[in-house]
Amino acid sequence: MFPSITFDCVAAKTPGDRTLFEDLTLTIGPERVGLVGRNGSGKSTLLTLIAGQGEPASGSITIAGTVGELAQRWPDDTITLAEALGVADGLARLARLERGEGSADDMAEADWTLEHRIAETLAKVDLPERDLTRTISGFSGGERTRIAVARLWLEAPDILLLDEPTNNLDGPGRAAILALIDDWRGAALVASHDRDLLEHVDRIVELTPIGVTVFGGGWSAFAEAREARRAAAAGALDKAEVDLRRVKDQVQLQREMKQRKDAAGKAGRATAGQSKMMLDFKQERAEASQGAANRLADRQLSAANEALDEAKAKFEVLVPLNVVAPSVNLPSQKLVLQFEDVTAEAGGRILFGPLTFKVTGPERIHIAGGNGAGKSTLLKLITGERAPASGTIRRLDGRIAMLDQHADTLDDGLTLLQNMRAANPELDDNAAYAALARFAFRNKKAHQVVGTLSGGERLRVSMSILLASATPPQLLLLDEPTNHLDIDSIEVIEQALIAYDGALIVVSHDPVFIEAIGCTREIRF
Repeated sequence: MFPSITFDCVAAKTPGDRTLFEDLTLTIGPERVGLVGRNGSGKSTLLTLIAGQGEPASGSITIAGTVGELAQRWPDDTITLAEALGVADGLARLARLERGEGSADDMAEADWTLEHRIAETLAKVDLPERDLTRTISGFSGGERTRIAVARLWLEAPDILLLDEPTNNLDGPGRAAILALIDDWRGAALVASHDRDLLEHVDRIVELTPIGVTVFGGGWSAFAEAREARRAAAAGALDKAEVDLRRVKDQVQLQREMKQRKDAAGKAGRATAGQSKMMLDFKQERAEASQGAANRLADRQLSAANEALDEAKAKFEVLVPLNVVAPSVNLPSQKLVLQFEDVTAEAGGRILFGPLTFKVTGPERIHIAGGNGAGKSTLLKLITGERAPASGTIRRLDGRIAMLDQHADTLDDGLTLLQNMRAANPELDDNAAYAALARFAFRNKKAHQVVGTLSGGERLRVSMSILLASATPPQLLLLDEPTNHLDIDSIEVIEQALIAYDGALIVVSHDPVFIEAIGCTREIRF
């Protein structure tokens, strides 16, 4: 029997009874399916339901085959590599048999190829580790992900579930995940915002508040179809706005004509010498006619407004926000940053160096390297948060700002407007509103409490605050800005950074993001 997942009219809700998605009807066979949607759309919830850790609000899910999940957290840092790989019991069984202490059950259940398969699998994920008693506390985040990938290869489930598997991964970690997806021969469902990874799937399922849509092909095919849907949504919105204006004009014209007709009728009745009874009858008939006309006009206006609201709702779901970054006026030949023979140390060891480079004008530089190589340390040296072990650094003091994935400088208990005013006290309310509006926080949104924002919204708020300063930064440092963001949020951030006319230094493992924002130089550790 082929592995499969069958969804029959499945719906999911939050604990607060908000509908995440509904009417998901789909069968996934031995193929790779990407799962996309904005943060909070229900991607992780759907994977949880497939894993049997809950029930859908309605509908049913039928599983044929065993299910395996990529371990992204370990309950205890003291577990050994063998335990993390799920082979500790099997290795203990072989050890007992080799000592002559094994039972009949040990003999029946022994996997004599296990040691060979472990070595082969670890090499496959670029972890040539031979000490299986080593605790995982000594492994980096990227190495732990490769251990989790190795465990899946060893267990070989029929159905694979991956939830944002490339977050925080370096090059080798990403390569291990991509190889796992490319080589998997069972069913695989991957929830991800990683557009490079999504090129490796056979189909994409998009979860939105207005429905579930299935696209054939990888990211490129999905993006092409998505642009067509966005154009259609924009066209429908334009048409709804035109129709509402037309109906309003028609209603106004009809009322003006009726008023003129009524005025002419009154003047005629005043000179016609008709009886009061006849005049009262005609007035009642005119009032009844006017009432019917008013009810018809109300229905037309109501229908046009409903059509506009529906078009707006669909447009807002499908079409990303528009942001506008103000100019920071960085001259093309201005020296922004210079490192001369700089070294960095941590725990008595050299992290990197001697490093020499300079940034002139609005250059865009990608900082690349493995986890633990010192990329984040480099950013701290640039801001002056850390001092170099040796060498000299020249920088634009006061014109450099860090923008990271957590946006830690924001006060979660204050509104967007209050955060803006606190960081930029020289702004009055109008200027603060305008600065937020440039990053698509308009009207009531300016009064939302920061603690309720999504990750992508937090990053946009931070950018709006930084660039609203009387002396906006001419060098922006970005440390893994796309981690944990949905694709729509990433594209909005890309739009803002493309418009930014200062210099950028970016730490990121997302190749699509690096290309989109125009990084032309790379410093690799």
